[in-house]
Formats: sequence, C-alpha cells, structure tokens
Amino acid sequence: MYLTRKSIVAVILVLTLGYSLPAKQDKQERKEARHEGKGAAAKDVEEYTERAQKAAEVLSSLMHTPDKGIPQELMENAYAVAVIPHVVKAALGVGGRFGKGLVAGRTGSARTWGTPSFVEIGGGSFGFQIGGSATDLVMVFKNEKGFNSLLDSKLKLGADASVAAGPVGRSGEASTDAKLNAEIYSYSRSKGLFAGISLDGAVLTIDDSANRKVYARELTGRDILLKGVVAPNGVTRPFVDALKHWAPKVSQNR
Repeated sequence: MYLTRKSIVAVILVLTLGYSLPAKQDKQERKEARHEGKGAAAKDVEEYTERAQKAAEVLSSLMHTPDKGIPQELMENAYAVAVIPHVVKAALGVGGRFGKGLVAGRTGSARTWGTPSFVEIGGGSFGFQIGGSATDLVMVFKNEKGFNSLLDSKLKLGADASVAAGPVGRSGEASTDAKLNAEIYSYSRSKGLFAGISLDGAVLTIDDSANRKVYARELTGRDILLKGVVAPNGVTRPFVDALKHWAPKVSQNR
C-alpha cells in the first residue's frame, strides 16, 4: 500500500501534535506549580516577618512601663530572651496552650545579641496570675542551663530548668527578687494587664520548619543560637533591634 504525499503529511502532523501537546501541557503545569510554590514561600516569609515584628512590639510594650514592666537589671543580666506573641488555647485538652515566637541569646566575648531562632511553646495549664487567657509571653533566661536544653531542641520548663513568675518594676525590691535562684523568669500580658506567670510543665521547642524557610537552609537551634552560622536577616532583624535597644549591654554585676 502506497501513501500519498498528503497522507504522509497528515501522519507527521498527528505524531507531532500527539507528542508536543502533552509536553507543552506538562511544561505549563510545571510553571504553574513553581508559581504556586513561590506564592507559598512568600506567604510563609510574610507570616514569619509579622511574628518577629509582633515579638519586638511585645517586648517594647512591656519595657515602656518601667514601674510595671520587666526590671532593667534583669534584662541587662539576661542570658537569652524568648517572646511568644498571641498564645492561644489549644483545641484539644483542658487548659492547654500553644504559641509561636522567637528566642535570641547573647554571643561572643562582647555578649551582644545573636541571630534569633523561631520557637514554639505548648503543654498543660499555665498558671496565669492575672486572670483570663494570656496572649503574650516573655521568658528571660538568667543562665545557660535552660538555654542549653533548648539548643538540644526541647526545653521542659520546671524540669530541665527552674522557672518562676518574674519580678515586676524597677524598685529595689524587684531588683532583689531578680537575684533569686530561678533560671528562667516568665511574664504574661493579657488585655493590657501585665504580670509574672508560672509556666511549669510547658515545653519550649525549636521551630525547625520556620528556621528552614526564613534562613533558606537546614539549621539546628545550636547552629543559629550558639554557633552563629547565619546572621539576622530582614525577617528577624526587628526582634534583634528591640533586644539591643532594651538590653544593650551586660550589667557589670553579672
């Protein structure tokens, strides 16, 4: 059987279209997938940027009220500080709480504030002392014990390190209280009210997923907080700036 010239051309067109159309479709699907991926990444960065800014705002708000806020001496002697804005009640479990925030510690011989890591907190009932549900939490680490447990990815408050409701105000009494033996002092703020808070039983962990997306590489909490493998970037810079502003140096009494 002989094929005419028109028949040969028709066969070639069918074969060409049969292979090229799926290839073009696959290419378009890949392009759309990449676009969606970029959109998701941008959304993540926006979320983490907002979290860092809110953490900076919480710290600044508490330090703006020296008579009712965290004692300056305690901040100057801080080994590390964690801020978790907008802690909410967990969907499951009576009294459970969950929140996300940031933590940063002092590094180097100059003890300046290093690169922050994202963290999460969860666990049983928090002993709120001001009534209702606290929306913001601040934890001031006095030494390396509790901080080192966090560097190993998880810190159980009250077990891995002692935690107590922090002293409030800049009076001599508050200054004396700041020299007690608790390794971590904790604070809460809800509906404009501010006070110390007991966090026994809560668990603070490194948010590896957030760190990976913000710093664009696989990093441990130790890499970020202790080794200084990465520098603060545009996402985390507001939190570092707030720490430098409110606790610019280590107290001579440290």
